[in-house]
Amino acid sequence: MPAARESLLDAAFAALERRPWPRVKMSEVAAAAGVSRQTLYNEFGSKEGLARALVRREADAYLCGVERALSGVSGAAAPRERLAAAAVWTVRSATENPLVRAVLTGCWDERLPVSVVSVASVTSVAAVSSVTSVRATPAGEPEPLPAPGELIGEARDRAVRLLEGDWPPGAVELPLACEVVARLALSYVVAAAPAADVGRMVRAVLG
Repeated sequence: MPAARESLLDAAFAALERRPWPRVKMSEVAAAAGVSRQTLYNEFGSKEGLARALVRREADAYLCGVERALSGVSGAAAPRERLAAAAVWTVRSATENPLVRAVLTGCWDERLPVSVVSVASVTSVAAVSSVTSVRATPAGEPEPLPAPGELIGEARDRAVRLLEGDWPPGAVELPLACEVVARLALSYVVAAAPAADVGRMVRAVLG
């Protein structure tokens, strides 16, 4: 990602931490990033385009964190421990980052850029059982945002791919284990429970 684009997204996120998105000004974001307002508009097209790119970045950063947790220390940790770490990361990310929480749950409050959420994507978090993978953005098209359930579902699918070579024989089927952990983590996000608790629960459930 070009440096100017990344700086603009950093500035937009910092502005959102200080005030509700409707009160964030494009001129403020551009000044904080050290570029002209025209550069900002050239990069994102509009304030909504900036918001969509920001949400997409935070969602991607969350998925990168899931992969780090699943990889463990050189991949040497037990698969159960790596799933527990991914669940803890999910709850911690949602607690610390309101955009991640909004994408995971579909709950967008007035402080967030609600305008980026399409009617089709504001659905029940129960959609986690029938999610599709997060897709790449064709050049020139708006940043796609995952519907509720899609992001946690992508995390689940990555867990299956990353753990399939290490999953112990005789244990519960890996796809089922990853599905259970994904649902459990999402329930802790919705119920706003401590992140450490979900790790203990995953260990207990998986034995």
